[in-house]
Amino acid sequence: MRTTILGYPRIGAHRELKFAVEDYWAGRSDAAALTRTARELRRAVWTELRDAGLDTIPSNTFSLYDHMLDTSVLVDAVPDRYRHLTGLDRYFAMARGVPDVPALEMTKWFDTNYHYIVPEIGPGTRFALAEGARAKPIAEYQEARGLGVETRPVLVGPLTYLLLAKAAPDAPAGFRPLDLLDGLVEVYAELLERLAGAGAAWVQLDEPAFVADRTDAETAALARVYRRLAALPSRPRILVASYFGTIGADALRALGTAPVEAVALDFVAGPRNVDVLGSIGGLPRTTVVAGMVDGRNVWRTDVARVKAVLPALLGLSDKVEVSTSCSLLHVPLDLDAETALPADVRGRLAFARQKVAEVVALGRTLDLDAPAPARPRPDPRVRARLDVLDDARRGDRAVRFAAQRARLGLPDLATTTIGSFPQTAALRRARADHKAGRLDDAAYTRAMKDEIARVVRLQEDIGLDVLVHGEPERNDMVQYFAEQLDGYAATEHGWVQSYGTRCVRPPILYGDVSRPRPMTVEWTTYAQSLTNRPVKGMLTGPVTMLAWSFVRDDQPLADTARQVALALRDEIGDLEAAGIGVVQVDEPALRELLPPRRAEHADYLAWAVGAFRLATSGVADATQIHTHMCYAEFGEIIGAIGDLDADVTSVEAARSAMELVGDLRAAGYANGIGPGVYDIHSPRVPSAEEIERNLRAALRAVGPERLWVNPDCGLKTRAYPETEAALRNMVAAARAVRAAP
Repeated sequence: MRTTILGYPRIGAHRELKFAVEDYWAGRSDAAALTRTARELRRAVWTELRDAGLDTIPSNTFSLYDHMLDTSVLVDAVPDRYRHLTGLDRYFAMARGVPDVPALEMTKWFDTNYHYIVPEIGPGTRFALAEGARAKPIAEYQEARGLGVETRPVLVGPLTYLLLAKAAPDAPAGFRPLDLLDGLVEVYAELLERLAGAGAAWVQLDEPAFVADRTDAETAALARVYRRLAALPSRPRILVASYFGTIGADALRALGTAPVEAVALDFVAGPRNVDVLGSIGGLPRTTVVAGMVDGRNVWRTDVARVKAVLPALLGLSDKVEVSTSCSLLHVPLDLDAETALPADVRGRLAFARQKVAEVVALGRTLDLDAPAPARPRPDPRVRARLDVLDDARRGDRAVRFAAQRARLGLPDLATTTIGSFPQTAALRRARADHKAGRLDDAAYTRAMKDEIARVVRLQEDIGLDVLVHGEPERNDMVQYFAEQLDGYAATEHGWVQSYGTRCVRPPILYGDVSRPRPMTVEWTTYAQSLTNRPVKGMLTGPVTMLAWSFVRDDQPLADTARQVALALRDEIGDLEAAGIGVVQVDEPALRELLPPRRAEHADYLAWAVGAFRLATSGVADATQIHTHMCYAEFGEIIGAIGDLDADVTSVEAARSAMELVGDLRAAGYANGIGPGVYDIHSPRVPSAEEIERNLRAALRAVGPERLWVNPDCGLKTRAYPETEAALRNMVAAARAVRAAP
């Protein structure tokens, strides 16, 4: 069988893209240098995939920031507020903002930890194809061809693009970006004709939106769009790619009758795709590109599963090709770079390069050359403890509110931050030196405590009401805890792009999870000893610990979440016993893991909420539990946010103009709420007046005794000058609103 993949990591083996883009932003290099680095990264990927033996190779999967943002630029869906800028200045302003113009919204790409820039579409949007070098899919196809590599350009499909877009703020009520579909399709038609003229034999259009519930009108639009594109007199052959779940039968039938030449289906996240194919009588005239190698997780391919599925597919289509389940953007690049992983764990893994080799091997021989690795042994102590713990709940919220108000003595509109403070070069160097043995334990502890003391003094000077220790000792909000928990392993070079230049190293959760010793108590209690103001203990919640890790696939996620929750419950108990009165348990990934089908939502939310409650319900009424969420569409989990029953929930709200506060009120949310009053993912410093406007908007939906004032997210990626200026403006805005009649 022929072989391909749907996409590949773009950051480079040593994160060259991250450093090149950040050098450009900082003025240390120019556009020409950035362009050279980007070209070299693309060349390396194309030649590597050709040499690996793939039959067809994708292109246009590279991006300087985000593929959805690239699509907006490609079709000229640029809001007017950015049109005074040009080139890279315009592109990065849409992603990050500039001093007087905020960035576009950013949210999660389906149920992954990758963030995309949300297109903003209004009735006045007039789509047009970019010209010249800005026509990126054509330019990169020609670039690869010049290297002797024939590729298949990859595009975000027009329906998925519009279904994930947001109506512009000035759009009339009832307007949907999908209303402009016909105009966008004509731009895609022009693009396909130009790709054919450049020599492209195939094009891939990604339509993952159709693994979610879709209306009859949306499915009808899918059929109409691909009939239009298939009818072009001159075009490449079309591969429509679906991934992250099970495609709807009506959507698959529409693609089969369009007709397009190939359809990619995900048989890892969507094993029921076999049944869907059978229900419509198969696709006898369409190639099925079978996603058999997991593009989302790091475990080696289960050959027995592949052998069970492929024969059934061969009876449902005249032609089957082997592929990854989705783009390999979501996994690290190369397992061979990891030398410190335990042998029994390493033997179970495959990163992007190894997964390409698996695809090629499956296509050639329908087999892999190594036996299936052994599964981990269960920990009876962990399982016995969980067997005796029932669904946990805290006491009456009014009693808790009174007890916490008496203990903490906080004003209305209490000010705080989400947790992390800027990670300076000196801090990163100290952590690296300690890990390498160049800095002994005592010197490392002194360095971290010096930074904690500095951050506490700064927060007191700024005037914040609830402080944090700044997290100088933490490399990442998941990895830091994973490195201290049994059942987890950490990589050295397993970087994955989260958004833009932000890269993370997801740990590998391979066995039963337990906490051998306290993880945060020393640092948090030291910070509390320096001040009379409350200092928050900072933990990462059980769902986020799963979502931002590569998680074992041999037991239900719900069971693994309870194991992580039990470890966090022990840590919260130790923090409380040490005198910490506020503990924040972050769950930014709660929405991220929501299944694409509504029928599966209730089961997921039940175990996700249950895990959070298991972690947080063992404390006294006077101990205040916070949680934090950011950069997701929260509409489908509004009820679950309340069910978590955290005393205070902080949420991203600045980029969406405080919309979520009103949504929570409408859903009956009755606890404290901290809407992010400014966007930390942009370098711009908001004025006190801008923050005050956001606060007053929030006050229209919630009373001042329940309203907290905080940034959107942690401050780790920001620099100290902008951080201090923004926080001072935030405190000034809170004081101004408190003082107003």
